[in-house]
Amino acid sequence: MMVNEGIKSSSAPYKYRPVLFFALAYLFTWIFWIPAIFVPENLGAALMLVGLLAPAVVSTVFVLASGSDMLKKDLKIKFVGLSKVKWLNVLLAILQFAGIVVCSILLSLIFGQSKDQFSFTKDFSFTGVGVAGALLTVTVASIIEEVGWKGYCEDSIGAYMNWFWESMIFGALWSLWHLPLIFIQGTYQAGLMVNPLYVVNFFISGIPLGFIITWVYLVSDRSILACMIYHLFVNFMQEKIAMTPETKCVETIVVTIVAAVIVIMNKDMFFETRHIGKLLETRYGES
Repeated sequence: MMVNEGIKSSSAPYKYRPVLFFALAYLFTWIFWIPAIFVPENLGAALMLVGLLAPAVVSTVFVLASGSDMLKKDLKIKFVGLSKVKWLNVLLAILQFAGIVVCSILLSLIFGQSKDQFSFTKDFSFTGVGVAGALLTVTVASIIEEVGWKGYCEDSIGAYMNWFWESMIFGALWSLWHLPLIFIQGTYQAGLMVNPLYVVNFFISGIPLGFIITWVYLVSDRSILACMIYHLFVNFMQEKIAMTPETKCVETIVVTIVAAVIVIMNKDMFFETRHIGKLLETRYGES
């Protein structure tokens, strides 16, 4: 039976609360990011970093305050269960995204883009924190975000639907979560404001990428570490490979095609409903 919100006995099934999670994750991110729009870059960078922590903090609080021993056990295993990680799948996912970047650049040459895109940029796309600070920000973002998104968020949606629709919803909400960044001076997202198409592409691209990240999560036995490694690689490639904004629009098309192929090749993974309403119980058995 379902239980009311609040502390639950360890023997009762846990009821995920995705709506409340996203409301709090957005709230405690944006209350720092929105003020960052109106302050100097250095202070804005500090506010952005604090806001970046919000999903991870909310996720951890949800788990620790759940009263569910099974949910706490699940989080621990996702963090430290390294022996269960399918490392070959993680490597294949990384090589796959590298292939996406290469194909996107090659296709962009047809539209007159430069072959110089096959090179590394000297700096990061956002300013105000220096090269070392930018590298630290990219690394921390990759690690901290996944604690929130994989620690509680994705499962909270997936507990109520198949992983196809979970990926669609998560990708859209994850993308929208970045919205204030387009107004904060010195961010990668703010640099896209020179052309509305670039902004639209950024938010659309999060949806097919959400499918790929969900796939990495599931084929890696729901490992948070695997997702951190993949997220870090994606962020690094997006920042340091000299792709033009036009090529990144092409990249979104390529990512969408790859995501569609992944779904088609893993139909049971994305469309099975055996776990709905009993995600933890299916994984660990009744407590």
